[in-house]
Amino acid sequence: MKIAVTFENGSVFQHFGHTEQFKVYDVSDGQIIKEEVVNTNGSGHGALAGFLSDLGVDTLICGGIGFGAKSALEEAKIRLYGGVAGDADDAVKAFLEGNLVYHPDVSCSHHGSGHYEEGRCGENKQGCGGNGHCG
Repeated sequence: MKIAVTFENGSVFQHFGHTEQFKVYDVSDGQIIKEEVVNTNGSGHGALAGFLSDLGVDTLICGGIGFGAKSALEEAKIRLYGGVAGDADDAVKAFLEGNLVYHPDVSCSHHGSGHYEEGRCGENKQGCGGNGHCG
């Protein structure tokens, strides 16, 4: 299993489409055997699904994510666990223990006041400038 987490300064980054780095974890028998931080090199939004697929990722943990990106991940057969906040390493450990708190219906719609709040991303947080493109 290969898990990717949207990543910024040790935490789960809250805007999938603007992710500049992923932390990627190789997992075998429920244990992390390798981890590395990978730069997206300017890939954004829907292109990130292909980027993750090329890395062999089958599971993504992230904060907010838009409909188009969710569809692209589904097409790439990458399982999505969205609406996650906090430390990236802790999120992966919780996932492996079956205790990850996530929101299966997470969306990013730019209508909230904070970046990720109640399943929505807001207007000018964590690189999300409220331009209607969230994904």
